[in-house]
Amino acid sequence: MTDPRPDLRFGTFITPLNDPPEFAVDLAVRSEELGFDLVTFQDHPYQPRFHDTWTLLTWVAARTERVRLSANVHNLPLRPPAVLARAAASLDLLAGGRFELALGTGGFWDALVAMGVERRTPGESVEALSEAIDVIRAIWTTGDRAPLKVLGRHYRLDGAKRGPAPAHPMSIWVGAQQPRMQRLIARKADGWISSLGYLGLDGLRAGNAVVDAAAREAGRDPRDIRRIVNIGGRFTQADAGFLDGPPARWVADLTALAVEDGIDTFILATDDPDTMARFAAEVMPAVRDHLA
Repeated sequence: MTDPRPDLRFGTFITPLNDPPEFAVDLAVRSEELGFDLVTFQDHPYQPRFHDTWTLLTWVAARTERVRLSANVHNLPLRPPAVLARAAASLDLLAGGRFELALGTGGFWDALVAMGVERRTPGESVEALSEAIDVIRAIWTTGDRAPLKVLGRHYRLDGAKRGPAPAHPMSIWVGAQQPRMQRLIARKADGWISSLGYLGLDGLRAGNAVVDAAAREAGRDPRDIRRIVNIGGRFTQADAGFLDGPPARWVADLTALAVEDGIDTFILATDDPDTMARFAAEVMPAVRDHLA
C-alpha cells in the first residue's frame, strides 16, 4: 500500500438535521473551533428532516473562515453535473478555495424514484458517474473557449459555455464500496471515500488494493488518489476493540490505518459535541505526532 500523505486531515461527518434549524451549522462552526480540517454533510434531497445540503454548505461557508467543506457525498441522480460543476465552483470562489466536490451514485433508489428520477442499474450508475466527472471537469476548463459538446448516454451538452473555474484546483472525490466504482476512481477521481461501518477493515484493504492496481494500469501513481475514510466508535475506559476504548486505543488504530493502509483523511461520523471535542483534543494531535 502507498505511504501516508504528509498532509494528514481530520474531518467531521454531520447529519444535516433541520430541527432545530441551526443544529448542523453549530456543529460545523464547533468543528472549526476544535481544529478539524474538514466538515462534511450527508446529501439526501428526498429526506424532509434534512436541510438541502447545497444551501447548508453555503450557509456554513459564510459562518466559517478556515475549515474545508464537502458533501459526503453529493447525490448525483438529483444533481445534474453541469449545474453541479457551476455550483461547486461558485461556492469555492465565495469561500476562498475551501470546497471539495464529493460524488455518489445515490444508493436509496426507491426514494430517488419517488422524487422523479429514473431508476438505474448498478452498471448504469457507474457509467453515469463516469460521464458526470467528464462533464464537470469540462465545465471547469475555462482555458478552452470552444462550446462544450458531450454526447453521453446519460448526460448530453450541446454547445454549453464553460466556467466558472474554481478558486483552487478542486478535487473530485467519489464514495464507493464496490470494485467497479473503485476502478472508476482509480481512472478518473482524486480521492476515494469509504466507510468502515460498511466495508470493515478487510473490505477497506481489498478496496485499496483494487484502487492501487487500477491506478497503475491507468498510468497513474496510486499516491495521487486521496484515501478518505468515515469512522465511528466509542470512547470508553476499557479497551473493547477497534475504535472502542480510551483515546490511546483510537490513536493506535488510526495510526495503523495511516501507516499500513495509506489512509490520509479520517472523518469522524458523530453529532455529539463531546465526542468531537475529545477526539480533537486527545486523538488528532497524538496521531499527527506518531506520523511525524
